[in-house]
Amino acid sequence: MVELYDTTLRDGTQREGISYSTEDKLRITEKLDELGIDYIEGGWPGSNPKDIEYFQQVKQLSLTKAKIAAFGSTRRPDIGVEEDSNLEAIMSSGVEIATIFGKSWDFHVTEALQTNLDENLAMIEDTISYLKSNGLTVFYDAEHFFDAYKSNPDYALETIQAADKGGADTIILCDTNGGTLPIELKKIIEKVKDKVEAPLGIHAHNDSDVAVANSLLAVQAGITQVQGTINGYGERCGNANLSSIIPNLKLKQGIDCIREEQLKKLTEVSRFISEVANLLPPTHKPYIGDSAFAHKGGIHVSALMKNPETYEHLDPEVIGNHRKVLVSELSGKSNLMYKAEEYGIEFDKENEDLKQALEEIKVLEHQGYQFEGAEASFEILMKKAINSYEKLFKLEGCRIITEKDSELTLVSEATIKVRVNEQVMHTAAEGKGPVNALDNALRKALFEFYPALEEIYLIDYKVRVLDGNDGTEAKVRVLIESSNGSDTWGTVGVSTNIIEASWQALVDSIEYGIKLKQNK
Repeated sequence: MVELYDTTLRDGTQREGISYSTEDKLRITEKLDELGIDYIEGGWPGSNPKDIEYFQQVKQLSLTKAKIAAFGSTRRPDIGVEEDSNLEAIMSSGVEIATIFGKSWDFHVTEALQTNLDENLAMIEDTISYLKSNGLTVFYDAEHFFDAYKSNPDYALETIQAADKGGADTIILCDTNGGTLPIELKKIIEKVKDKVEAPLGIHAHNDSDVAVANSLLAVQAGITQVQGTINGYGERCGNANLSSIIPNLKLKQGIDCIREEQLKKLTEVSRFISEVANLLPPTHKPYIGDSAFAHKGGIHVSALMKNPETYEHLDPEVIGNHRKVLVSELSGKSNLMYKAEEYGIEFDKENEDLKQALEEIKVLEHQGYQFEGAEASFEILMKKAINSYEKLFKLEGCRIITEKDSELTLVSEATIKVRVNEQVMHTAAEGKGPVNALDNALRKALFEFYPALEEIYLIDYKVRVLDGNDGTEAKVRVLIESSNGSDTWGTVGVSTNIIEASWQALVDSIEYGIKLKQNK
């Protein structure tokens, strides 16, 4: 039995750039409960008003499994536990579980706390005993334990024995600086696990990039509680990543820490928390990353089509992710066949159109096109290769003017002439820049024929200079991401003229979005 303890809402918020509102924390709490997390550390009720508010409101949630823990420190030196305001705040928060951290390292006791070693031991025991006497379950975080043990093993042991004597329900060994390597961590756990009666837990940081490995080895060494954060969020290099630990425990080590239907929510929960944190989802993280099951090499894809186990260590659907086949200059026929099947395009493997499409893709990528983030443009290209693509309109001409108005504000105006069937539409529109003006004019010209345009909007626009050595004559690649509220798609354009590159990506974006609506 291994318990999962999540500290995304406390330790995870110490990552640079993360700041959750109370509502954010409540929404994340519900998602973690759905995932099957045993304990959710909600914050430090004695430290700030936001955490106090969270503990008041979290009581209103109908959680199915997770229990909420409040975080805090041992009492301050040379005062009684009844006088410590932080401990009072924990008890006033209404939680059933308190997670208390204390000093394991004699260096920290004398330098950070500026007290003596015996007083630190008393602080640990007194605090845990006091909270236990008030009916709380108490987890003790032995801060810097592994560094402490390497520096002064006898005193480090005394600190966790003080926690044990105070009645701690679980003692968590913390690699707070994240500098302990797996082999030494496992040896230390094996030496200390019989020195206390309470079960042990692990809390690893990732400063040496081994937090997940340390957590898994700790389980092998007999610990029963694993602490971490979703996506590994945390201070400096982050905490142990539960998004990797959970599937490793369940799928690789056979430990049923969550149910199979909960495991299928792992990717969803990971990306939900990224969105709430206003961070890009971790694309290349194992298991939950969008590229975790992405295949680019032609040989790989050829084998994958015969049996996915040739290049995948598990079925991505087990953890709620998906397989993705990329198309690039490294592609072979198998990549195109896979994508054609995905798009419902019928290709014979020996079809000359397929060979021609493959060669065209390689030529275009050599020119600077990139279809990995522009699959809508790629689908259009594939359909053109077999003459199954019908353009919705044709550009007859356009002119773009940018000038400063009387208030010296730059204003762009695009005049455009397009042909739809046999009808020519000639119109103009202004915009905040030349591309925006072009977009507005094109939409204005087409809306009468394609009212679905009202639902299509741009959500991202990126420009990359492909060779800066060419200065202002450099070729640029424009990537546009669009949406209709339920679907998103990417398109690409390349040219030495940024307006032309933008036009290519814009036309693909609009045509793809309109056809998407027509086909539903």
